[in-house]
Amino acid sequence: MSDALYLSLWYPNLRLAGLADKLIRVLGEFGKHGGEPLVYSATVWPVNWHEAPVWQRVWGRAVGQAGDPEQPPQLGVEPRVAVEEALENLHDDYAYEFQIGWWLWELETGAGLPPHGQRPIHGDPGLEPRWAKTSRLVRVTGFGPLFDEGAYEQDGHIRIDFGSDAPFLEEEAELDSAAAQHMAENVRQLVDLTNAVEKASGATARLLWSELGESLAQRLAARLSQGN
Repeated sequence: MSDALYLSLWYPNLRLAGLADKLIRVLGEFGKHGGEPLVYSATVWPVNWHEAPVWQRVWGRAVGQAGDPEQPPQLGVEPRVAVEEALENLHDDYAYEFQIGWWLWELETGAGLPPHGQRPIHGDPGLEPRWAKTSRLVRVTGFGPLFDEGAYEQDGHIRIDFGSDAPFLEEEAELDSAAAQHMAENVRQLVDLTNAVEKASGATARLLWSELGESLAQRLAARLSQGN
């Protein structure tokens, strides 16, 4: 069963005015570690997640194949531009959310096909699986100290929402050498990005966590043991 994966970052004595610099540094690392260099969108949330956004802008993106020199020019804006626009109205009870692309290896599935027709599951060969680099939108959120009654204490001054952890585990696919190789590459990319954003932004504490509370490292170890 897939789970939502997050990375929380905390900074010592961070003032609200310093949040923009931290966000720019975090977003700037995606283009160096398997992601896109330009920000897709920004949304400003007031008070808590139940309120309607007070500001939103979508710059868009034009995504080709990862590493394809023929891919169309990317839309979007530099992290600094996105952050400066979004944080023009700086309030201590606002949250500032940015979306940026990140490429991972994933198993392609046939739309509308039953599971056994999409990929090998539990010994059913189905169709031959095909791994492809796929871009997903990752959400990077900076929290004002009073947003959602001080949510930053638990979620971090900055929280990265990676989405589903399926590309790191592919729990329903047969664990052959190709699957293990692509999963390992995804995990290395996650580790490299995690280390990079911590160092670049000067975070003094970080936590990689899941919505269901399960450890990705433990689940990965259990998954890999299935191939032994």
